[in-house]
Formats: sequence, C-alpha cells, structure tokens
Amino acid sequence: VQLQASGGGLVQAGGSLRLSCAASGRTVSSSALGWFRQAPGQEREFVGACSWGGGRTHYSQSVEGRFTISRDNAKNTMYLQMNNLKPEDAAIYYCVAGSYPIPKKYWGQGTQVTVSS
Repeated sequence: VQLQASGGGLVQAGGSLRLSCAASGRTVSSSALGWFRQAPGQEREFVGACSWGGGRTHYSQSVEGRFTISRDNAKNTMYLQMNNLKPEDAAIYYCVAGSYPIPKKYWGQGTQVTVSS
C-alpha cells in the first residue's frame, strides 16, 4: 500500500483544515486507514482511524468531537476534517493503513499542520 497525504498548512486557532490521503495498492480496499501525528520533541500519537468500509471510526480523546475521518473508496481517498483547531494540534500528520482499530502497517509521508494562536 502506498499513501500520499496532502492538505496541510497554516491556520489560525479555531479554524478548520481538511487533510487528504490518496491510497494505492492491491490491498488498499480491504485496509483500515487512519492518521497519526507527531509534534516536535514528542512521540507519535494516534489520531483516529476508519474501517475498510468506512462504517466504523474511532478517535483519540484529544480530537474526539472536533476531527472527523471519512473515506471515498471509489477514489481510494481518506479525509481528515479538522475543526476548532488548537495550537496543540500543530504537528506533522501521517496517513497510515493496516488493521482496524489502529492501522500502522503502512505509513505515508507526513504533511505539516501549523496552528497559530
């Protein structure tokens, strides 16, 4: 599975941003997809994931209620809608694929999200 994340950028606190992850490969349609993030000096943190059909999702407590994951299997693309962003959400966000509930077998390159206060 190959993963390509995009959509990162600079946003003010309280604003919104949508990340995309384009997935390809033989097994992508049967893989759960998700996101991790890593802020400078911190360990990588699980953000959320959705099952291969998109019917199941779950999130870390830190983003629950603000972030939403969805996927369009026809386009092999996953989205992370981030609302009410906080400075502590600033990090490099990584798209991942693997087994639900925490897919982490395959990793894409990261996309930087910066939140100004």
